[in-house]
Amino acid sequence: MSKAIVLRNHGKSNVLKLEDVIVEKPKDNELLIKQTAIGVHFHDIYVRSGLYKTLELPGIPGLEAAGVVQDVGNKSRDFNIGDRIGYITKYYGAYASHRVIDSKLAIKIPNYITDDVIATNFSRAITVQMLMEQVTQVKPNDIILITAATGGVGSLFSQWAKSKGACVIGSVGNDEKISLAHSLGCDYVFTYNQKDFVTQIMDITKGNGVDKVFDSVGKDTFENSLKSISACGHLINFGQSSGPVEPISMSTLASKSLTISRPILFDYISNSNLYKKMANSVFNAFQNNQIKIPKLEPYKLKDASLAHDVLESRRGGGSVFLTP
Repeated sequence: MSKAIVLRNHGKSNVLKLEDVIVEKPKDNELLIKQTAIGVHFHDIYVRSGLYKTLELPGIPGLEAAGVVQDVGNKSRDFNIGDRIGYITKYYGAYASHRVIDSKLAIKIPNYITDDVIATNFSRAITVQMLMEQVTQVKPNDIILITAATGGVGSLFSQWAKSKGACVIGSVGNDEKISLAHSLGCDYVFTYNQKDFVTQIMDITKGNGVDKVFDSVGKDTFENSLKSISACGHLINFGQSSGPVEPISMSTLASKSLTISRPILFDYISNSNLYKKMANSVFNAFQNNQIKIPKLEPYKLKDASLAHDVLESRRGGGSVFLTP
């Protein structure tokens, strides 16, 4: 019998209960997957707590996993039984031993990458790829600012951007994270709340400001992000961990001819050809050691509540995952 964590009520981690579930045979364009590693992210915690009400209850949480194809729908011609695949989905359902997914969501995993790496860091890395190569182009000698530089996405972003030859300025939540940010490739590191934040940025850039800002924090950092950017610069807001950003007037943008983007990963990977291109770029970055991942920490699927507790109690981004 297949097993899954079924969320029936929002609340603390103890609402995550393992149950028996029935998994149907795959339809024409679907794959039946035996899962091997399931990513655990802060998004899952927000869904469990009820902060995000994006999963209809009762439902199975989880956005990302890796596994092995066990059965193939009649029209899923790109995959065979035994293929190792990873996927990201906005429709949830990853906290399970087996599941059926649309074949368009699946990406074949190269032999040189393990399932646990994909389950924990594929969505993070492909988000970075989207930001650096789709939303805008990070070029050698660009000066960029990355907020939450030691977080799950930020830690990969800092490394990958540095490998491209950019000058990376990282901002972090406290002094304890400064040395870690430097070790990830940041040339300069500042805390969000230091009074001379913008002055320091302007000193580094000789008064011009940074070329691009990648802000995942939102409310607490957005004002300084705007002040730190150069004329004709680009601010990319891709998260709001501290809360949503207040509306901004067009005149504010016009004051320095700024561009602002608010990209969502699922809109980019909905195009199958672009999804494959972005995934291959990520796989190459892993293979070429442009990005290295945090320590992997496995927990049994039945212990999903413990995995949530571990993730919630720490600072920064780890690589927590579940094994059925």
